[in-house]
Amino acid sequence: MSAAGQVRLVARREITTRVRDKGFIISSLVIVLLVVGVMIFQLVAGGRTSTTTIGVVGGNPSVETALQQAGEASGTAVTVTELPDEAAARQAVSDGDVDGAVLDPVGDSPQLLVESSGSVDDIVRSAVGALSVGAQLAAQGVDLQPAPNVSVTELDPSDEDDGPAVVVALVGVVVLYGLLILFGQFVAQGVVEEKSSRVVELLLSTMKPWQLLAGKILGLGVLGLAQMVLIAVVGVTGALALGVVSVPGQLIGTVLVVIGWFLVGYAFYASVFAAAASLVSRQEDLGSVLTPTTLLLVVGFFISIQAGQDPGSGLATVTSFVPGLTPLVMPVRMAAGDVPLWQVLLAVAIMAVAIALVVRVGGRVYAGALLRTGGKTKLREALTAERA
Repeated sequence: MSAAGQVRLVARREITTRVRDKGFIISSLVIVLLVVGVMIFQLVAGGRTSTTTIGVVGGNPSVETALQQAGEASGTAVTVTELPDEAAARQAVSDGDVDGAVLDPVGDSPQLLVESSGSVDDIVRSAVGALSVGAQLAAQGVDLQPAPNVSVTELDPSDEDDGPAVVVALVGVVVLYGLLILFGQFVAQGVVEEKSSRVVELLLSTMKPWQLLAGKILGLGVLGLAQMVLIAVVGVTGALALGVVSVPGQLIGTVLVVIGWFLVGYAFYASVFAAAASLVSRQEDLGSVLTPTTLLLVVGFFISIQAGQDPGSGLATVTSFVPGLTPLVMPVRMAAGDVPLWQVLLAVAIMAVAIALVVRVGGRVYAGALLRTGGKTKLREALTAERA
């Protein structure tokens, strides 16, 4: 069988094995449910309108209109309740039937009754002030006319709000971060399983170490890409169906950018995880060799969150060119729309060089340590064994 055929054979084996794995199935369902849950939460939270009920003693129809307009200006839906007298107003406030009660709103000494100060104060002051101004102008014979509508002219209609795109990128980075760790662990666990069970000795009798490594990374990479695309489709479709957000081409482009950076990040981290895992022979020892790489992912994740708040900061700019951090930071900066094309191309070029170096060095470590069992192999020993 040709080298390409050997790689495809290993890749097919990894895919069929993981697809039947309960851990993989459960993790996939959990991620999809989390994405749907986030959208439902946003729908519920975004659909909530602040409401308040205000009682009125001695008012008229214009008072109700003024209170509702004042509430609308502050983003609050106001319900007005007529009350017969001050005693009834005090009782309604004490019982919580109304959030506040206005006494004599069109008189010379209006009074507001509330349990504690809050947004009702501003609404009532604004409404009473408007009523007072209107009454004084009417007393002077001024004929009040409705305020004219203000026409809005966009000087740059193509300049879209980047906020939704940044939010999509941040959600995508969270998913990307989780999948990089998940599939990196899959690669590492597979290496240790084959090494501890001596299956690797049988495999290496028919193929070269680099073919085994390439097939393992390729197979799990295909699964990771399929999972990322599934999550993207569920997220975009769900957002449109639930009306959580309108998704223009800009946001769909952001989703595609995140998927692209997942492929770049996976190629980098899968090689590192596989090489590190080949240094040990037991699952219990995996944590000690994977911790540095996992910490790098954690650092990149937190920097990407900071980049979402300030995409143009020096920290976000510099780390978007650091191999290993680039796949997590650059998508957020790109979503903000202020990254020059040359910076994106430079980041891709740096990652390509880094991936080539990691694959080369990691392949040597993998080949040198794969057949060493019985304990933890030192990095120098693995490199020396491969050269020998």
